[in-house]
Amino acid sequence: MSKPDTSNKPARNAPVTAYFIHHARTLIASLGVLFRSPASSAMTTAVIAIALALPAGLYVLLSNASHVSVGWDNSAQISLFLKANVSEKQARTLASKLRLYDGIDSVKLIHKDQALAEFQRVSGFGDAIESLGSNPLPHVLAVQPVVDPERPDKIAHLMKQLRELKQVDIAQLDLQWVKRLYSMLEIARKGIWVISILLAMAVLLVVGNTIRLDIQNRRSEIEVTKLIGATNAFIRRPFLYTGFWYGLSGGILAWILISLSIGILAGSVENLASLYNSAFQLTGLAFSEAMSLIGFSCLLGLLGSWIAVGRHLDEIEPS
Repeated sequence: MSKPDTSNKPARNAPVTAYFIHHARTLIASLGVLFRSPASSAMTTAVIAIALALPAGLYVLLSNASHVSVGWDNSAQISLFLKANVSEKQARTLASKLRLYDGIDSVKLIHKDQALAEFQRVSGFGDAIESLGSNPLPHVLAVQPVVDPERPDKIAHLMKQLRELKQVDIAQLDLQWVKRLYSMLEIARKGIWVISILLAMAVLLVVGNTIRLDIQNRRSEIEVTKLIGATNAFIRRPFLYTGFWYGLSGGILAWILISLSIGILAGSVENLASLYNSAFQLTGLAFSEAMSLIGFSCLLGLLGSWIAVGRHLDEIEPS
């Protein structure tokens, strides 16, 4: 039984190997072009980095603000002022029933004597209240609802149920400031998207203009290359890799700028948080977010160079 002939395998794989070797050489050579003009390359990289760092930094600040506000919505309580004829025993029975509701996290009974003592201490009208002879305040149930920012209608439905209870005189909920907070955060998110789109277009223009100048500087070289039969794809390749390097270096520098900014602000934010007995710490971009930033920057670099090369390369023809 004869063995299969494998002598032609290297020959069949030679074009593929040569293709990848050529791309690797072009990739390294395009990096060398950047190092041959360090000043202009550094300026272009810095502009890209700043344009990317601004929306990414705003995203980091907004993300930290969202983390801070996570516990704030839990401070919204429903105060149930019971009717004057409801006894303490009836109030405790009602509190036990309310704890079984799905939309309620906890219920606390504030005895009317406790409420009166607190009011006397805070208001300064102790003598006037004592002259009344009897406690005019009712028992109060402090109800902690389960707050779902995506389903505000659940609290509205809960409020309707609580108001219909025969023992309840007034049901009060102060959730407006929480709604305003979420509205402001949503506006900030949309604003960051608008800024990101505008600055992404700026990066495209910066990379495109840089590649255009590079094409003009190498016009004679391109004409000679076309004379010996080079295709537009062959000529386009080093410029695309140059755009890739601009995007890569700009993305990495943007990440560094954001990390440095977070490091500078972290101490001050931690000191401020300690004044409010909070353990909050400022956080930067996660590794996956940083990789997304760098990848997006590379994509912008490639796209900007593609647009510039496609527009200006066809205009250069050997005479």
